[in-house]
Amino acid sequence: MSAIADIAIYLLAALVAVPLFRVAGFGAVLGYLAAGVVIGPEVLGLIGEVESVMHVAEIGVVLLLFVIGLELKPNRLWALRKAIFGTGSVQVLAATLPLAWLLQWVFALGWPQALFVGFALALSSTAFVLQSLAEQGTLSTNYGRGAFGVLLFQDLAVIPGLAILPVLAAGSSGGAPTWTAVLEGLGAIVALVVGGRYLLRPILRAVARWGSEETFTVAALLVVMGAALAMEYAELSAGLGAFLAGVLLADSEYRHELEGNINPFKGLLLGLFFMSVGMSADLSLFAAHPWMIAGGTLALLGIKAVTLILAARWIFGQRWEVAVPMGLVLAQGGEFAFVLFHAADGLGVLPAEAVELLIAVVIVSMLLTPLLFIAATAAARRLAEPETRPYDAITPEDGSRIIICGFGRMGQIVARVLHMRGIPFTALERDIAHVDLVRRWGNKVYFGEPASLETLRAAGAREAQLLVITLDDFKAAARIVELARHNFPHLKLMGRARDRQQALHLMELGMDFVIRETWLSSLELAQTILKALGDSDETAQYSIEVFRDADEELLQQQRKLRDDQERLIQSAKAVRRELRSLFENAPRMSAVDPSGEPPSRPRAQNKKS
Repeated sequence: MSAIADIAIYLLAALVAVPLFRVAGFGAVLGYLAAGVVIGPEVLGLIGEVESVMHVAEIGVVLLLFVIGLELKPNRLWALRKAIFGTGSVQVLAATLPLAWLLQWVFALGWPQALFVGFALALSSTAFVLQSLAEQGTLSTNYGRGAFGVLLFQDLAVIPGLAILPVLAAGSSGGAPTWTAVLEGLGAIVALVVGGRYLLRPILRAVARWGSEETFTVAALLVVMGAALAMEYAELSAGLGAFLAGVLLADSEYRHELEGNINPFKGLLLGLFFMSVGMSADLSLFAAHPWMIAGGTLALLGIKAVTLILAARWIFGQRWEVAVPMGLVLAQGGEFAFVLFHAADGLGVLPAEAVELLIAVVIVSMLLTPLLFIAATAAARRLAEPETRPYDAITPEDGSRIIICGFGRMGQIVARVLHMRGIPFTALERDIAHVDLVRRWGNKVYFGEPASLETLRAAGAREAQLLVITLDDFKAAARIVELARHNFPHLKLMGRARDRQQALHLMELGMDFVIRETWLSSLELAQTILKALGDSDETAQYSIEVFRDADEELLQQQRKLRDDQERLIQSAKAVRRELRSLFENAPRMSAVDPSGEPPSRPRAQNKKS
C-alpha cells in the first residue's frame, strides 16, 4: 500500500473516532487510541509497519514538550508555586514509591527500573484532565486550580524522566555511564542554554523581519529539531532539548507566533503517536490476563487517589471538598506514560511483555476517567461544608435611599460612582468569600441573601427610593423583583440582564429600567468601527443613536410578544429592514447642517407583526 493511502487511512480513522469519543465524553486521546486499534494489525490490519510510524510520530511528543516549555513563564510558575512544587512534587513521590514496590514484586524488576515505571504511572493525563475541567467549568475552582498545578509539575517531571533513561539503559546492559558521557551531556545542556539565550532571539528577529510567514514556520521547526538533535548527540533525550528551547523562548516576543506555527504539526503528529500506540496494543493480553489488567488498574487508581488526597489534606491543609475531588480527577494514568514506556522499550530498559501490560493498564484507567469526574463532582458537592457564618446585622446608612443587591463587577462600579458623589447606599452580597475580599479594599458591604424579604426589610426597603439589582444569578434577580413589586410597590427597580430574553422577562415582572450587560459597550465599539471606516464623529454618533432608539422601541414592543417566538423574529426582521431602508434613502450621512449640528434624527416606526 502506498504512503498516500496510509495517510488517507490515518486521517479518515481520526476524523471518525475522535469526534465520536469527544461527544461520548472520553476525549480525543482515547479516540486516537481506539482508531489505532481498529486500523492496526490486531483488527482490520490496514496498517502493517507500526514501528516506522512510531518513529515519525515521536516528533509530535518532541513538539509537545517544546510547547509546554513555551508556557512556563516565570511569573506563571511563581503564582502557582505551592500547587506545582509543593503538592505536585509530594504527589509524584508519594505515588511512585508504593507503585514501584508493587511493580518490583509483580514483574521482578530491579529497583531502578521499578522506580522508573512507578514514576511513569504516577503521571496523570494532562490532555484529559484539563479538557474535562474546562468543559465542566471547574478549572477555576479550588480543586481545579490545584489539579492544574499538579499537572504542570508532572509535565516538568517528564524531562528528568526522559533524561535518566540512557543511564538506566547503560545499567541494564551491564555497562555504566562514564564521566566523559556525563560531561558531554552537561556540556550539551549548557551550550543549548547559552546559545539559545544569545542566538535564538536575534535569529528569529532577522527571520521575522526579512523572511516570509512560511520561512518563520521553517525556522520554528528548525529550532525544535536542532535542540532535539543537540541532546540526542549527547545521548540524552530529544524531548529534553525541545523543552529547554521552549523555556528559553517563553518570555520572547515571538512566543505566541512560535506556538501558533508549531501547534498544527504538534496536533497531527501527537495524534499519530497515540494512534501508533493503539496499533501496537496487543488485544490478546486482555483475554490472556484480564484479572492482572483489572487488578493493576484498580491498584493504580487507588494508590494515586489515596496518596494525593492524604498529601493535599494532611501536608498542605486542603479541605476535604478540595482534596478528594483533586485525588479522583488525577487518579488515571497519562499520555506521558506511553512516551516513557516506549522510550524504555526501545532502549531495552523494560521487558516488552511488561510494557504491553502496563500500557493496557493505563488505557483502561483513562477509559474510567469520565466516571472519576462524576465521582469527583459528587464528592465536592457532598463534602462541601455548609455555610455556618450567620448573615450580618444590617444597619442602613443614614440617609440611604439606594439598596444595591449584588456587589460584583457592575455593583461595585455603581457603588464607586455613588461614593464619589457622596450619596449613601446599602450594599448586599450573598457570596461570603467575595464579601471578605471586597472588604479588604475598604468597601462596606453586608453579607446577606438579597432575595429574602427579611433582608430587604432590614436593609431599609420601606424607606428607600431605588433598588438596584446587579446579581449574576438571574433566578435570584427575578425573585427580588417579584418581592419588591409585591411588598414595596413605591420602589423604583433598576438592574442588569445578561441578554435580551432576560431583559424582557424582568421588564414583564415589573423592573423599571434594565440594562443588558454588553449593550453600551457594544454600541461604543460599533461607533468606533464606523469612525475607523471613515465616518465623521457626528455621523457615527447619529447612526448609533438611530439604532439605539429603534432597538429600545423594539424592546418595549417585544414585551407583549415574549412568549411568541415567531412574532418576535418577525418584529426584529421588520425593524432591521426599516433601518436599512432609512439609511439607504437618506442624504449622504457625512453631511452636517451649516449650524454644525447633525441632521435631525428620524425614528424607526416599529410595525407589529
